[in-house]
Amino acid sequence: MPDERFAEHLQHPVGRGHEPAGGSVGAGAAGGAACGDLVTVRVAVRDGVVVDAGFDASGCGAAQAAASAAVDLVRGETVLDAARVGTRAIADELGGLSVGKLHAADLASDALHQALGGAVARSGETPELIERRALVAMSGGVDSTVAAVLLAQGGDEVVAVTLELWRDPENDAEASCCSASAVRSARAIAHQMGLPHFTLDLRDGFRDGVVDPWLSEHAAGLTPNPCVRCNGHVRLDAMVDFADRLGAATLATGHYARRSADGLLRAAADDAKDQTYMLAALGRRTLERLRFPLGELNKPEVRAIAREHDLPVASKPDSQDLCFLAGTGRERFLERHGGLRERPGDVLDVTTGSVLGTHRGHFHYTVGQRRGLPVQRPEPLYVVQTDARANTITLGPRAALDVDFVTLRGIRLHRDAAEVDGVRLRYHSRIVPCRLEPGGVALDEPFSAPAPGQTAVLLAGDVVIGCATIGS
Repeated sequence: MPDERFAEHLQHPVGRGHEPAGGSVGAGAAGGAACGDLVTVRVAVRDGVVVDAGFDASGCGAAQAAASAAVDLVRGETVLDAARVGTRAIADELGGLSVGKLHAADLASDALHQALGGAVARSGETPELIERRALVAMSGGVDSTVAAVLLAQGGDEVVAVTLELWRDPENDAEASCCSASAVRSARAIAHQMGLPHFTLDLRDGFRDGVVDPWLSEHAAGLTPNPCVRCNGHVRLDAMVDFADRLGAATLATGHYARRSADGLLRAAADDAKDQTYMLAALGRRTLERLRFPLGELNKPEVRAIAREHDLPVASKPDSQDLCFLAGTGRERFLERHGGLRERPGDVLDVTTGSVLGTHRGHFHYTVGQRRGLPVQRPEPLYVVQTDARANTITLGPRAALDVDFVTLRGIRLHRDAAEVDGVRLRYHSRIVPCRLEPGGVALDEPFSAPAPGQTAVLLAGDVVIGCATIGS
């Protein structure tokens, strides 16, 4: 009878209070004050096998039974088979759960997959790489899901991983691509496709490597580019390391990009969707392992593939905001996490240097900004400069934004500097013909409002051969 299995796990829980040993240990937790239930799962992994597991649970009986079922299902299994255990498998192990109790299986699944990801990441094991095993970064969106579909169709053994990067009660979890809710959605899709799925918790590294620099650069009067930093120094490097632990020879993403003959980034076939700008800071080691299944496709083609496979994300809209800002305003975030509060300062005229008015704080403005300015004139005004030390912003006409030389710092090149023949100074902006010179790039035609702190992507034709940060 269905109730018998539930009762068995409730009355004789498997691994409750047990501290697993004998391998690399990972722990995951889900639930808390909002729902009243809390599940913690711990697993030990050695030589690609879950050699031990245990749990703790508080709250309703269903949470304890679900955690016990999760532990029972994964003990002795390979990590890949354990990573196929999700909400449905846990509910089935309990003989089925009512809608009201299914949440407990969700929590147990969340905690289990965090634990598996942590144990594998910490294992230090580097099995022999399997050429046709691919780790796919799945965000729960249509692009990464279709990337996984295409690889599986091509005969690859596909393993999915989703990163949890940020958790904040003020965020809209459904709108964020890196929240616990997004992880659960991606896992459900992966399991629907029959794929093993891991959760990799990178919240500490994301805070240190992306959010904190974003806050400090705003305070310094810059316009930071957190997505370039995240892709180039946090997210993809961590997933390549994780691929090593699983014996996956390649890492695939849903980015619209291609590879050149010498292994560098090359623009996607669909220029309107090209994402090489956001990937420009990647190092050679990571580039060598990356694959971009969508590089030759456009968005309508990707959505059509999703519909052909009856995937629930076929019509899911693309995320538009920074993942850690989803559901919360930029100003609110700067205040809560960076301590950047209203700080009145002078608005200056670029021509005369005279004071035109007062602003609320230099960090609210960026070079090239036109809307939301504290001063209005019959002729359009733009932010020409921000000065963090003096807490001033300078306004002027559009013509004052045009430059023919852009100062660069931190230049990184994959080829000889003489090969640079173009630069992209803003995401999806036009490529400007240029020459790389000491201190920056000389532009063959004027460009309007390059913002200090943004990324400059250095190109040879449509191949990314370097990048730098735009200076003051």
